[in-house]
Amino acid sequence: MSITTKAFASRSRALKATIGAGVLVTAVAVALSGCATSGGGESGGPGEDLALKIGTALPETGNLAFLGPPEDAGVAYAASQVNAASADTGLSLDVVYGDSGDTDNKAYETEIPRLLNEDVSAIIGAASSGTSLQFIDQVTGAGVIQFSPANTSAAFSTYDDNGLYFRTAPSDVLQGEILGNLIAEDGNQTLGMIVLNDSYGTGLASYVKKAFEAAGGTVVAEPTYNTGDTNFDSQVSEVLAADPDAIALITFDEVSTILPSLFGVFPSDKLYFVDGNLKNFGDEFAAGSLTGAKGTLPGLSIDSIKSFTDELQTFWTGEGNDPLEDFSYAAESYDAVILIALASLAAQSTTGADIAAKLVEVSGGSGDGEKCTSYADCAAIILGGGVADYDGISGPITFDEVGDPTEASVGIYQYGDDNNYSAYNG
Repeated sequence: MSITTKAFASRSRALKATIGAGVLVTAVAVALSGCATSGGGESGGPGEDLALKIGTALPETGNLAFLGPPEDAGVAYAASQVNAASADTGLSLDVVYGDSGDTDNKAYETEIPRLLNEDVSAIIGAASSGTSLQFIDQVTGAGVIQFSPANTSAAFSTYDDNGLYFRTAPSDVLQGEILGNLIAEDGNQTLGMIVLNDSYGTGLASYVKKAFEAAGGTVVAEPTYNTGDTNFDSQVSEVLAADPDAIALITFDEVSTILPSLFGVFPSDKLYFVDGNLKNFGDEFAAGSLTGAKGTLPGLSIDSIKSFTDELQTFWTGEGNDPLEDFSYAAESYDAVILIALASLAAQSTTGADIAAKLVEVSGGSGDGEKCTSYADCAAIILGGGVADYDGISGPITFDEVGDPTEASVGIYQYGDDNNYSAYNG
């Protein structure tokens, strides 16, 4: 289903939103190696060679590890295209891959210092908003760009980040509005929620609640849990005792432990998922366990970017990796790398602050650029003395002055009898 919402505020500018079908991921973490030449900190005149180095802090472990492979693939594919054009552009890209983990295993405590010691100009990640908030000060305080393909917490819209934080995913103000309205439009008058107690979970829950109650509904229970928890009996009992018409699961991969307690005692078509847990469960559960359940996920329709996902799959397996099962946030990760490389080229610098100063421009935020849809074409515009306006795989992007995309899409999906999801066409 594809609908268009009215514009709403995102930081200091209006955010237009187009809602369409999207996609998610169920993959395993993989080990990756860097490529090309090392970089960091240099600047020069037009035509001089630039050796750009970036790092990744994406979830190879933790409660969002299923998002790691498509995000890694998007980064690696973009880097390959940047390096394929290096003879013409003079810019080469080295990627140092790292693990963000989560707020339980805290992999970022060792990984972020390691990446910063590599003298990277930018770090792609984390996927989890709560995890990103654990190291954003450390990264931006070092003069390094933090660029997330999947952070959706509204907290970043006003965060004091020295102008060095950017994201290609929209704020949860949008996803919450869409999900809350969807639940109400399905005829539900009362709602229970099980919520991850971090910036992402509580923030998204608040926007779902606001939209649902504005539509005339009532939230009757909203128990929380913490990252690392393994028993959710009390949360499930509290929600079921409130006898809601619908239940929204605002969680990460803990949903796999929560769901069995709901099967057989709550209608599957009254369950609602979010981007942190929407995935193809397949034979993880008995056939029909999730029939009719719905969920939301930021991103363009998977059908609309099929040529990209086909190319990404070919590239990824050609590098010796297992096939990607899904593609959540792959496009957003790809676009993050392309934008950083274009901004570095426009700035003729690999210094974080210099690159950040050009990111709004190359995304089209300055309003005076020439449209382009590939790294090579955009680079040619820049090297020819023009201003490039990159429209990405994930959408037009068009950053506002504080690093939020001003256009975004959210997909609505529905589960079938096979416990896998597809675009909702209701």
